[in-house]
Amino acid sequence: MANNFKAVIFDWDGTLMNSEARIVRSIQIAAKQCGLPVLDRHQSKQIIGLSLDRAISQLYPQAKPSQVAQMAKAYTQHFLYESEVEMEAYEGAKELLSSLKEAGYLLAVATGKSRKGLNEVLDKSGFGAFFDITRTPVESASKPDPLMLKQILAHFSLTADQAVMVGDTTFDMQMAQTIAMPRLALSHGVHELERLMAFDPLASFDHLSALQAWLLAD
Repeated sequence: MANNFKAVIFDWDGTLMNSEARIVRSIQIAAKQCGLPVLDRHQSKQIIGLSLDRAISQLYPQAKPSQVAQMAKAYTQHFLYESEVEMEAYEGAKELLSSLKEAGYLLAVATGKSRKGLNEVLDKSGFGAFFDITRTPVESASKPDPLMLKQILAHFSLTADQAVMVGDTTFDMQMAQTIAMPRLALSHGVHELERLMAFDPLASFDHLSALQAWLLAD
């Protein structure tokens, strides 16, 4: 490997999994069920990557704590059990993870998903075996707090400069930047590349195959 990284830490939604449409639709349906304004797709998707409670509070600052809890419950029910909106891994995701594992990288996930949601999708996708550790806000803190990254580094006994964060949102970039961890931006997800570049990523990619080539360059 041309770089000195020992670990690659991935965001999930919008980075490895193309789940934006399902998330947005679930947010909209949950809002309608709870009597809150139904926001458009662009507004709704901006919070992808945050913990659920924090995401709802950011979308609906006027909501009372009881409304946030009600909407979180409605969202979870629809997203996990009722949604007919399909989601699938981005093209090249499996090949990327397999090749990185074979090359000796330690792999991790740092996501805003719930632990239950992440476990289910890791099981269904078959990607769970690739990762040495995963972190969600349930056992950590919501992005952009860098606690997830600190926990992963402690697990691996690595320093921040020995790992790289890969993500598609400013939340991913910010939490890595806060602890001086190198970061790589993907433009195929939620936030516009211009916003991601404000956090000085080492590089940006529009496809996972390009990321794979960069990480495995001789």
